[in-house]
Amino acid sequence: MVTTNRKIRFGIIGCGRISKIHTSVLSRIPNASIAAVCDIVEERTKDYAQKFKCCYYTDYKELLKSKGIDVVNVCTPTYLHADMAVDAAKSGKHVVTEKPMAATLADADRMIEACKKNGVKLFVVKQNRYNPPIIKLKEALDAGQFGKIFYGKTSVYWQRDQRYYDEHVWFRTRHMGGGVLINQASHNIDMLCWLMGPVESVFAKIDTFTHTAETEDFGLGMVRFKSGALGIVEATTCIYPKNLEGSITIFGENGSVKVGGIQMNETQLWEFRNSHNEEGINQRHSATPTDVYGYGHIRFFEDVLRVIQGEDIPYVDGNEGRPSLELILAMYKSAQTDKEIMMSEFLRSQR
Repeated sequence: MVTTNRKIRFGIIGCGRISKIHTSVLSRIPNASIAAVCDIVEERTKDYAQKFKCCYYTDYKELLKSKGIDVVNVCTPTYLHADMAVDAAKSGKHVVTEKPMAATLADADRMIEACKKNGVKLFVVKQNRYNPPIIKLKEALDAGQFGKIFYGKTSVYWQRDQRYYDEHVWFRTRHMGGGVLINQASHNIDMLCWLMGPVESVFAKIDTFTHTAETEDFGLGMVRFKSGALGIVEATTCIYPKNLEGSITIFGENGSVKVGGIQMNETQLWEFRNSHNEEGINQRHSATPTDVYGYGHIRFFEDVLRVIQGEDIPYVDGNEGRPSLELILAMYKSAQTDKEIMMSEFLRSQR
């Protein structure tokens, strides 16, 4: 059991692009330390170890044997998440996994069950829930300011060139977790599910327009929520010449809000029928990130530490990663069959 009178020690599995965010954030949190790093490319993991003055491994199972690690961060390709998370849980270590938590629902459930069985916590990175405009939007929803909500939309208008898809085979391979819906749009789809509630059905189309890849570079879905509201998911990596927008829009009988920017970081519309319209809300609740990863990781990891130390913090539990994965996989099923997919039937079929 981790105590509160010492730093919580993290082991990073995977030293690719997202691990740079994890290590940068953890090195700035006073009660966290980077104890070890691991990557199959020895030169890469040695560079990390030298920078953060920690141990390094080329086999993650060797890292898991260390008694000097409390939490394992899984920063590897999506299709590797489940096995690594399960092995970490069996070694008695808490697990932080990047999005999406897994490539299949069966793997997601294996992760959840292994952590529960071994008495450790599972966290799925959802850093955009900590964006200041999103926090403000969630407060308005929870306060009922919108009245009856009838529509929600999330849009990802991003650019990835062919070099991106050629860099790693999993970027362009569907069963490995590649594709704009499960990869680039994962956070946005999570936001739609989180803010709009459970999904009743979805009808989707996918296509590959401007890249040579097995995976889709364009996805479009029409969603019916259990509340009766409708929604749209639209995501693409075909936009020229650069990332233009990552947004969430919600319309209700008494209010309309759009949080846009590069990744749901800028309040672009905030109008309510009552007195909740606020002057200068965009300036007070917006922040322009340098990249699509945003600023939310530090808040996320601070909450991870508090949960491990015994506090009850919402939004970071591993079960939070499942609803967006359910919708993404149902969209793929709909596109494959050219049929509207009822979520209840789809989830029964996945058991």
